Amino acid sequence: MTESTANTVWARSLVDELARAGLREVVIAPGSRSTPLVMACAADERLRVRVHLDERACGFFALGVGKATGRPAAIITTSGTAVANLFPAVVEASQSGVPLIVLSADRPNRLRGADANQAIDQHQIFGRYPRAFFQLSEPTIDSRSLRHLRSIAGRAWDKSCGSSQGPVHVNVPFDKPLEPQSSAHDLVVEDPLAFQGRADGSPMVRIESTRPAITEEQLGQLLKCLAGRIGVIVAGPSEEASLLGPAVRHFASVTGFPLLADPLSGARFGVGDDRVIVGYDLFLSDARVREHLTPEVVVRVGASPTSASLQRWLFQHADAEQLVIDDGPRWKDHGGTARTYFRADAVDALTRMSSKWPTPSKGLSEEPFRSWARADRAAREALSPISEGELGEGAVAGVTLRALPNDAALVVSSSMPVRDLDAFAALRMEDGAGKNIHVFANRGASGIDGVVSTAFGISSQHSGPTVLLIGDVAFFHDQNGFLWSREDDAPLVIVLVDNDGGAIFGMLPISEFEPDFTKYFTTPHGLDPSHTAAAHGVETLETSVEKLEVAVKDAIAMGGTRLIRVRTDGAEGHRMRTLWKDTVVEKVLEVLS
Repeated sequence: MTESTANTVWARSLVDELARAGLREVVIAPGSRSTPLVMACAADERLRVRVHLDERACGFFALGVGKATGRPAAIITTSGTAVANLFPAVVEASQSGVPLIVLSADRPNRLRGADANQAIDQHQIFGRYPRAFFQLSEPTIDSRSLRHLRSIAGRAWDKSCGSSQGPVHVNVPFDKPLEPQSSAHDLVVEDPLAFQGRADGSPMVRIESTRPAITEEQLGQLLKCLAGRIGVIVAGPSEEASLLGPAVRHFASVTGFPLLADPLSGARFGVGDDRVIVGYDLFLSDARVREHLTPEVVVRVGASPTSASLQRWLFQHADAEQLVIDDGPRWKDHGGTARTYFRADAVDALTRMSSKWPTPSKGLSEEPFRSWARADRAAREALSPISEGELGEGAVAGVTLRALPNDAALVVSSSMPVRDLDAFAALRMEDGAGKNIHVFANRGASGIDGVVSTAFGISSQHSGPTVLLIGDVAFFHDQNGFLWSREDDAPLVIVLVDNDGGAIFGMLPISEFEPDFTKYFTTPHGLDPSHTAAAHGVETLETSVEKLEVAVKDAIAMGGTRLIRVRTDGAEGHRMRTLWKDTVVEKVLEVLS
């Protein structure tokens, strides 16, 4: 039996077993050593196979698929630095808990450390970030080896999307020749199960993973801690926002506790529930307001909030009973303020607590809510007379949100866009009112790399329109992501806030040190994004904040991928944000005093 036949059977068995487990999306970066895997995918009708020239763009597109579906896409690369280019996407998938499978082709063992071309050490190249790493042996055609290979495929799938979602790395060595062999179909085998898999199409081994449900003892402890006390609920970012959002909103309505809902929690937008406090990022920026809003107990679910103001409030009230409910692999208390940490599924815990919550005595459920409601109402009233033009750059997120139809997906870049969405969006009652909006962002590591590719990946899996809100630095950082505009099932409207550089650094004290600040931090680039779009056949529309809503609606209606450029002044944007934040704080202090 030839090496090529062994490679063909080995790759097809691995891919077949992943497809049986549920794999449907494969992203390929071209290369030679990965030929057996690529050809195995190309021959499998269950798979949608996509190709991109840039491994980093591949990684983040696959990340977007995982975010939108909760199931991993597989990335296939050749050996060498091609694998290393996936590192940022693997880090983000690990930190945010997004399923992802990396299938990296490798040189055979005899070529490693022997000056062979394109051979690097790929063994656990991603360190501790993957949920699991599997180093496969060189292809061997025998029953036991193939059964073991199929079981590894099942384990890889389970580790990626089971009870603790995240990236998984499978390193697959191949020796030459790499081309597929038709003779692989003609093998006479004594063990059809090992070579062909189960006849009914099911996986070799089905792995059933369960998440830790809250125990009756924990449930009783939680209810005892919360009953009759002034409580607040903090819902942070979650990759399961569609499940967490409804559960936490229902819990807020049952308990009467105010809900501070992060834009990525699934509980913030389009819910029509006045329990949701939307102005907290602005008014909690002031220590006097934070002191007024003192809780006795805080229930925390999801990751750390986007809002630095909210995090300061949590730290300022560290002596309150802060309860974290989370079953993920990452520790969700970097401020060290938790009194009790419950290792349990938050959705399950909130749902069961809601069902057992005692009927409150008259007025008790409203007591914790009144001060927060007054503060939030004051924040809305302070900004309601302000036009989009006066609000400036900070208004872009709210206008974009208002333009979206029901069931749209909004992908928000890190840096200022996600902060503006948190601070200013939905403070006007019409922003997202009554609409179910799915909000995504790469907040695991909060990088700006791969944002364009991530958005295209989400769009490929989302049935409604997808809109990306991004700054110019993140836009240019992933210019290669525009190649995904060729995908016929991934239309994307891109709203670009272009202030010619990293204006977010203007929030830091270093901004006072000119000219070094502009040269080394803001780094104005002077690039025209329409040239990038035109290179990929994408139309660019320039508009103002005042006309943005109509532009977004028109772009969605026209379909396809379009770029909407909103030019702004970064320094002026920060000045206006500070002005309106101070206006909100002043108004809130009046009503609380």
